[in-house]
Formats: sequence, C-alpha cells, structure tokens
Amino acid sequence: MIKAGIVGGTGYTGVELLRLLSRHPGVELRAITSRKEAGMPVAQMFPSLRRHVDLAFTTPEAARLSECDVVFFATPNGVAMNDARALVAAGVRIVDISADFRISDVAEWEKWYKVKHACPELVAEAVYGLCEVNREQVRKARIVANPGCYPTAVQLGLLPLVEAGVVDIGHLIADAKSGVSGAGRKTETNLLFSEASDNFAAYGVAGHRHVPEILQHLSAAAGKRVGITFVPHLTPMIRGMQATLYARITRDADFQGLYEKRYAGEPFIDVLPPGSLPDTRSVRAANMCRMAVHRPYGGDTLVVLSVIDNLVKGASGQAVQNMNIMFGLPETLGLEMVAVVP
Repeated sequence: MIKAGIVGGTGYTGVELLRLLSRHPGVELRAITSRKEAGMPVAQMFPSLRRHVDLAFTTPEAARLSECDVVFFATPNGVAMNDARALVAAGVRIVDISADFRISDVAEWEKWYKVKHACPELVAEAVYGLCEVNREQVRKARIVANPGCYPTAVQLGLLPLVEAGVVDIGHLIADAKSGVSGAGRKTETNLLFSEASDNFAAYGVAGHRHVPEILQHLSAAAGKRVGITFVPHLTPMIRGMQATLYARITRDADFQGLYEKRYAGEPFIDVLPPGSLPDTRSVRAANMCRMAVHRPYGGDTLVVLSVIDNLVKGASGQAVQNMNIMFGLPETLGLEMVAVVP
C-alpha cells in the first residue's frame, strides 16, 4: 500500500483528494494537515466523508510526513516550495497541486506570483504532470507539478493541432469558463452567492497567471513559441469548466481523425463524434476530458470544445492519476467513476 499524506486538507481540492484516495485500493491515508483545524476529525468538517476517513487534522510538524511514500500539496501557492526540499531528501515523492513547480523559468514564476521562489533548484527537476504528454517522465519523477485547471482544458484541446503544425500557433484563442469552486474555498465578495448567482463575468483579461504555464508547455509541444489570447470567465455553477478554443487553419487535414489518433488509448480523454457539443455535466465528478472538433461553415477556423471537472481532471483527479503512474499502478485505479447526472 502507498502511504499518502495531504498537506492542506480543508479546501476544495483537499476534500476532493480525500474523496478519491479514501476509495483507492492501493492507498493508505496516513496524514492530513491543517494548522487552523488541528485536532478536528475530518468527518466533522466534511460529513460526506463519515465512515470513509477516520483521520483528524494535524499540524504539519505532527503529521510525520517524512514517513509517507507520497505527499500531496493541496495548498495555496507558496507552501509546497518551502517544504519540498526536506521531503525529497527524506525520499518522499511529491505531487504539488499548487503552482509552485509548474513554470520552469523561475524569474517568470516570480513575476506572476509576486514572491521569491524558496526552492529554485528543484524547479528544474520537477515534471509537469500532464499525463497525456509527460507520462514517461512522470514515472521517474520525485516532484510532479500538477497542471492548473484552465491549462489542462486548454492544452488538451489544442495539443493535436499544435503538435501537427496545421494551425497558426501564433494567434490561438482560448475562451474559458469555470465554476466558482475554481477560486478555492475562501471568502471573497465576488464569490458570494448573491454576487455569483445569476451572473456571468470575465476576469483576468489583461493577464492571468495561467497564461505563462499554457505558453510554456504548448510551445514545448510545438517546438517553437506559441501565442495565445486567454480570457477566463466565472460562471454561476459550483464545478465544471469549458474551454472554447479557436485556431486558424494553415494546412488542411482530417481534423477529427487527428484528434482520434492523438488520443487513442487515453483512458481519460473522450473525443466525441463530429457535430457533438460536450457539456460540463457530462464530466461532473469524473476524471475525464471530453472534447469535440468543429469547422463552422467549412471555413478557415477550427473550434474545439473541451470540458473537464475543474476539481477532478483539473486538479485532484489528475493528481491521483499522476500518483498511479509514479508508483507503477494501473493509471485508472481509483478513478473509474462515472460522471454524476443530473
């Protein structure tokens, strides 16, 4: 059994990780940390986990994380980088669901996250955990940087086109929408029910911290610099994400076949038949990305629709997928749940 610890278990990604790992046949949950809630039974905060998780929250110091095989960081940005060095030295493998190790250019990371990186020497060895691209590197990784939710939906939707070189990669457009859980479990005015309900709004138009992450990894796939206009939106739903992606065709191809071939055999990618319109409910609570490829009016622009659950394939589910790969388990183990409808 893999001995697993979770740092930061009171947020949405933390409780989602608990939900998944509590039912994982290859994992023994050893510790879950929260300084503020230390001593409180997990099931007291999250009654949905009664009879599934018997642990209580502990402080990181009392959690004995160095005795775990893997530690997940479901924390705000800036926490994992302070603890990673000691854990790696103790032989513990890390899956970081925050952004601390996602961008290889440390100066670029510091520009967007407004803090000095505490562990730059480990950034170079961290593997970006987009499994459908870096599966082999993930197998050997000591640190996996779990992708962000928007970057997951956007990259998976654009990768076949970028890799094949059949679109103008300098002028890609990503119009993305996310449920409010993507902002985390915190009190902010714009996330209050009275503010978010019956409302729809763009944000981060001038610049969003997921843009350098998307650019870095799409550029690596293309072998040259990619350009993208990324506009995120907050939608009045709890969970779910759709990225509507636009790319101008530069070389004709069987685009449907291109996607089907690229993702053939991928357990968590579902390329839908031509004309399909994937919706977020079709992936709710599932570790799945569903997508469809359209060419409106037979013109020179492709429209790709990519949907995920931002808390599962966009965060905790992908983290478990990475863990399975790291420890040589079947990639789908503990992740074969069907989407919840309605």
